[in-house]
Amino acid sequence: MRVELDAAAENDLLEIIAWYDQRSSTAGDQFLVELGLASDRIANFPKSCSKVSRRARRCRLSRFPYGLIYQIRKDEIVIFAVMHLHRKPGFWKGRLK
Repeated sequence: MRVELDAAAENDLLEIIAWYDQRSSTAGDQFLVELGLASDRIANFPKSCSKVSRRARRCRLSRFPYGLIYQIRKDEIVIFAVMHLHRKPGFWKGRLK
């Protein structure tokens, strides 16, 4: 199944990568690798991650304290938040469609 980032999640991702790039020359790239691995897990096993609401699930990244909040739709999976697991845990709820 195809996995897509919506615009808000893309903005989250750009901010996170910029933050990690300021701290290390390789951390932003490592974060992207982890994000890709998590996206692959979602694509291959969309219902394996924890439900965080009636329509949304969260896939945790392995090496970073972040999770991908996503919805399974008919022909695609939409990631609508890349969230830090220890800050503002419910900020993404306003993004649900």
